[in-house]
Amino acid sequence: MGGSKTSVVLLSMVLFSGTSSDAHSLSYKFTIDPQPRDDQPWCEVQGEVDQKVFLSYDCGTAKIKYMSPLGEEVKSMNAWETQTVTLRDTGDLLQEQMPDVTPEKLIKVGSGPLTLQARMTCWREDNGHTNASWEFGFNGHLCLLFDSENGHWTVVHPGGRRMKEKWENDRAVTDFFKKVSMGDYRAWLQAFLVCWEKMLKTSASLTMGPSTVQPKTPAIKHITWILPVVLTSFTITVFLG
Repeated sequence: MGGSKTSVVLLSMVLFSGTSSDAHSLSYKFTIDPQPRDDQPWCEVQGEVDQKVFLSYDCGTAKIKYMSPLGEEVKSMNAWETQTVTLRDTGDLLQEQMPDVTPEKLIKVGSGPLTLQARMTCWREDNGHTNASWEFGFNGHLCLLFDSENGHWTVVHPGGRRMKEKWENDRAVTDFFKKVSMGDYRAWLQAFLVCWEKMLKTSASLTMGPSTVQPKTPAIKHITWILPVVLTSFTITVFLG
C-alpha cells in the first residue's frame, strides 16, 4: 500500500520537476465555488502549458481571457470549441459531486466559503509516451490523487477519504476522468505543442544576436529532487499555486 502511494506521488511529480527540456505538459485547474459572490464565477478554469498560464475560462458565462500569445493562437484552433464544452462538462460534474464528497469536518470547522479544486495534468515524457493524472482538494489543500493510466486512487490527506470512497465505487465518474484526461486532453496537448514549440523557437532566435554565441535555455528549469519528502511538499506547493 505504501509503495503504491509513493509511486503515485512520484508520478504526479514527473510533470513539475522539469527533468528534461523535451518534457511538455498541459494542465487545467478547476475551482468550484458553490456559493460565489455576485461578481465571482461558480467555476473558474486556469489553463497552463509547461506551467505557463495561457487562459482563464468561466464555465458559467463561457467567457475566456487569453493570458499569453499562446492563448491567442489557441482560440483559432479547430479543437478549441470542443475543449470549452469538455471544460464546462467537467465543471458541471465537479459541482454536482461536491456535496457528496466534502468531508463533514470541513463543513463544520472550515472558516469562510468552501471551495473544491481539481487539477488535470497531461504530460509527454522523453520517450514520447503521454500520461495523465488528477489532483483534488479543498480550499487549496491537496487531498486525493488519481492516476488516469492505471485507475488508482491515492489519499494524501484525510480530507480525501470520503471522496475516494465515493468515486472509486462510481464507474461513471472514474471513466469520465480517465476518458477526458487520456483522450481529449492528450489530443489537445499534441495540438498545443505545435504552436508552443514554434513560439519557443521563434523567441530563442530573436534573443540570440548574430555575433553572440550563447547556449539555449531550456523551457523548463532543470531541478533534481532527491528526498521523497521534498517531492511530496513540491506537489502540494504546485497544487496550492
